[in-house]
Amino acid sequence: MPRPSAPTAVSPHSGIFTDGGCSPNPGPGGWGVVVVEADQIREQWVGGTSWSTNNRMELTALIRAITYVVEEGSAAHLPIYADSQLCVQTYNEWMEGWAKRGWRRKTGPVENLDLVQELYALKQKLKATGSPVTVSWIKAHAGLRWNEYADQLVQQGRTAQQP
Repeated sequence: MPRPSAPTAVSPHSGIFTDGGCSPNPGPGGWGVVVVEADQIREQWVGGTSWSTNNRMELTALIRAITYVVEEGSAAHLPIYADSQLCVQTYNEWMEGWAKRGWRRKTGPVENLDLVQELYALKQKLKATGSPVTVSWIKAHAGLRWNEYADQLVQQGRTAQQP
């Protein structure tokens, strides 16, 4: 007798979805951000570089999403989703402590410090306006519509960097 399949995750219908990656890692990298309201694309961005890492591309995508929120102010009150635990934890938990310790982790230097400091500066701008933003984790490659779409933008960004 076949086992019942696990319930499929419901994809959010609105939000700002970010993704980044390289193939190989390190190698040509791409990032993508899509702003969605009621399953309609409002904005999207894609970019890339000829040599990067997955983590740098994930952080770059999150920076673009937070920049959009800073620029749009209250018009951008949408949840932000990232499929990178590194990005989610860096933004929500870790970077405040790193800043207090002079941009050092308990175990050594902060990797991708330039991007982390840029992200931190954006978060401080949001705090100053009274509009704190939380970044939530969303499972990658699980058939979640807008996360998959952001992944397609990453592929476009990567492809544009290849000779």
